[in-house]
Amino acid sequence: MLIKGLLKTGLIAGIMMTSALAHAQTVGPNGETATPSAEITLSDAEFASLKEKGLKAALLWHTSSDFINAVSAGATDEFAKAGVSIAVTTDAGFDAARQRSDIETALTAEPDVILALPLDPVTSAAAFREAVANDTKLVFLSNLPSDYKHGSDYAAIVTDDLFQMGKQAADALAKDIGEKGKVGWIFHDATYYVTNQRDNAFKTTIEKDYPGIEIVAEQGITDPARAEELASAMLLQHPDLDGIYVTWAEPADGVLAALRASGNKHTKIVTLDLSEPVALDMVRGGNVTAIVADKAYELGRAMAATGLKALLGEETPAFIVAPALTVEKANVLDGWKESLNREAPESVIKTLN
Repeated sequence: MLIKGLLKTGLIAGIMMTSALAHAQTVGPNGETATPSAEITLSDAEFASLKEKGLKAALLWHTSSDFINAVSAGATDEFAKAGVSIAVTTDAGFDAARQRSDIETALTAEPDVILALPLDPVTSAAAFREAVANDTKLVFLSNLPSDYKHGSDYAAIVTDDLFQMGKQAADALAKDIGEKGKVGWIFHDATYYVTNQRDNAFKTTIEKDYPGIEIVAEQGITDPARAEELASAMLLQHPDLDGIYVTWAEPADGVLAALRASGNKHTKIVTLDLSEPVALDMVRGGNVTAIVADKAYELGRAMAATGLKALLGEETPAFIVAPALTVEKANVLDGWKESLNREAPESVIKTLN
């Protein structure tokens, strides 16, 4: 659910990463080994030791969305266990200059911990320096300010288990087509830390784990608005495709349009990130077989827990990942709730009923 915002601002472009192909797991921006978010927990005694300190947190977000609402809810609930109040919540509207102003405003409230997604690595690096100087604990979502050092400047980066998202997409598509057939791979054709790992994980899993499946068509995409056009060309060359992987849900909607225009009810789609139009096709028994989502509420909980551990003076892992979730027709209602901490869209609920 984070991808649309990342692409809108060009986040994480150019960050060097260790190849997911080589590691078969999600790695951090500097090749850090991932720590599962489930390992980041506090004991009752730790919560109690924080509860009477009157600590404050600031949630400085890049935008507002269902995804951010779920991240905020997870963080707020975890902070509440430690008696930490939310002093400031902001929405920068994808504007790096505005985020810098938000940071300056938030610091007047003297928060002890800040959770944020830095919009621009360079601008954010300068903007968060005062917080670092004040010994405010910083936990970042999916992005990192330039030249920040783990431990001294920030407590952790928390993001999705990107490799698992791609792997689960491969597993879901393989299951639906009986682990044999021809598939297309529509990947994000740009240097983006999040999409690159997810896309390559799908391809790696198909090639390694499913010898009966052949990727016969590959197409890079940069503009989601061109998805229908590109998918139509792919289908013209390969009308017998059994499945197509699409890098995220917005272009998947365009691929769906291409399939419908050609009357193709055979080719299955798997994609990433929850989306009402794509989920509707899935629950109606259309081309979409599965959507792999992140657990946004868990991302927020893990961010808050990491901040609390930093406040206790404990060492924290540099790079933390929350698990992925495969959402199919059978579990779409539970999956929506588990991912976004809210009910599925009314249209999806009505269609199921």
